[in-house]
Amino acid sequence: MRAAILKKPQKIKNHPLQIIEKEIPRPGTREVLIKVAACGVCHTDLHTVEGDLELPKLPVIPGHQIAGTVEETGESVTSLNFDDRVGVTWFHDSCGQCEYCQQGKENLCTEAEFTGLDVNGGYAEYVTAPAEYVFKLPDGFTFLNAAPLLCAGIIGYRSLRLSEIKPGQNLGLYGFGSSAHVCIQLARYRDCDVYVFTRSEEHRRHAKELGAKWVGGAEDTPPEKMDASIIFAPAGWIVPEALRVLKRDGTVAINAIHMSPIPEMSYDLIYYERTLRSVTNLTARDGKEFLQLAAEIPVETDIEVYSLDEVNGVLCRVKQSDINGSAVLKV
Repeated sequence: MRAAILKKPQKIKNHPLQIIEKEIPRPGTREVLIKVAACGVCHTDLHTVEGDLELPKLPVIPGHQIAGTVEETGESVTSLNFDDRVGVTWFHDSCGQCEYCQQGKENLCTEAEFTGLDVNGGYAEYVTAPAEYVFKLPDGFTFLNAAPLLCAGIIGYRSLRLSEIKPGQNLGLYGFGSSAHVCIQLARYRDCDVYVFTRSEEHRRHAKELGAKWVGGAEDTPPEKMDASIIFAPAGWIVPEALRVLKRDGTVAINAIHMSPIPEMSYDLIYYERTLRSVTNLTARDGKEFLQLAAEIPVETDIEVYSLDEVNGVLCRVKQSDINGSAVLKV
C-alpha cells in the first residue's frame, strides 16, 4: 500500500512526510482491517508532525479522521462485517481495566493509545483498529464528508457537552476551523445564539453563513456576555479574553490537545464561580451519540479535497488557518 510516513518530526515547511510503499497490515484478533477512502487533516496531525506532542512511535503514519470500508475482520469480531461503511477516530484503544475505563471515562485512561500517534493512522490506503472503537457511518454521508465528523465533529460534540451550554443560551466559539464549523451547527440546532471570535475574514464570513449572530476578534467585546464558550485555537492568551466576556457561573471549555502557555491573570476573571476546563479526547459513547445526532440534524461538512501526495502542503495550509471548513485527503 501507499502511505505518508513521518520518520523524524520537523517543521511542516520542510515537508517531513514521505510517500512510501509498505506492506498492508493484518488485523489482530479483536481488530478490523479498513480500506481507507478518505482521511481528514487535523491540527493535531500538525502537532504530531512538528513534534509538539511526545512521539512514542517513529516512524509513524499520521491521520485519525478515517472513513472507509471493512476489508477483513479479526477472529473475535462480531459487531462488524466485510464492506461495512465505518469510521475511525483519534482514540485507538484503552486498557479497559483502570478506574477511568470502568466508569466509561476511557478518554482519561493512562494506557490509552491514539491513532496516528501510538499506532499508524489513515494517511495510507489501509489501517487496522479495534472493532470497539470503529463506528458505523450513518447513511447519507459520503466518505469525504464523513471524515471531519470523526474528530472535529465528535470532539466538538464533547466540548459542547462539557461547556454545559443550555438551549437558547449564548455560546462563544474562539477559532473557526474544522471542529467549530461542525459545533456551530450543533449549537444552532439547540437554538443557541453563537458568537464567533476569529481573526480570519474568510472564517468570519463562513461563520455568518452558518448562523453566527455576531463575529469579531478574540479581543473584541461582543454585545452580550457568553453563558459558555469553547476555545478551539491553541493560543493560551485567549483564555483570559474568553473569561472576560463570560457570565457568572459560566464555563470556558478548552478544546486543544496542545496549547501555548496561559498568561497570569487577575483572579476576578475566574471569580463568581466561573469554570475553566479542558476537553480530553473522546469516548465510545461520544462517537455513537454524535454520529446519530449528526444524521438527525443533518450536519453538513464544508470540505476541501486533496490527494495523499499533497499532504505536506495541506498541513502547511492548516498551520496558516487557510482552510475553510475541513481539509480531507481522498485516499
